[in-house]
Amino acid sequence: MTRVEFYVLSTSNTADRQRAACQLALKAWRAGMQVFLRGADSAQCETLDDLLWTFKGDAFVPHDLHASDPLAPVVIGLDEQPEADNGLLINLHPALSPHLGKFTRIIEIVNQEPELLALCRENFRLYRQKGYDPKRVEL
Repeated sequence: MTRVEFYVLSTSNTADRQRAACQLALKAWRAGMQVFLRGADSAQCETLDDLLWTFKGDAFVPHDLHASDPLAPVVIGLDEQPEADNGLLINLHPALSPHLGKFTRIIEIVNQEPELLALCRENFRLYRQKGYDPKRVEL
């Protein structure tokens, strides 16, 4: 069964949320997992692409946008179907992925922005309705 976790940040800063996504992608890639980093829109995907080059000066995260290389170790995209099975989805999109069954692990990153909190609470409920057992993790 796919493991679903909601990582909860104590801030409401969007940049902190994106940085956390990059750190999780780095950690998962180093552990040998395929990663699909799902942005909210194409602008956020471009931001994540840039941030993965710079967020940690001493680390390299092999990544690319789905349109350029859907087989990269860390793929950044929206609603494209991942090429790899059994990887990690890091979801920054406000809705559930249409490809939940492709992943063995899903991480939703939540911050304290009121609108995002409401969306993530709804997603938590939707995961339960779909038979998943989501967990909350405080960061």
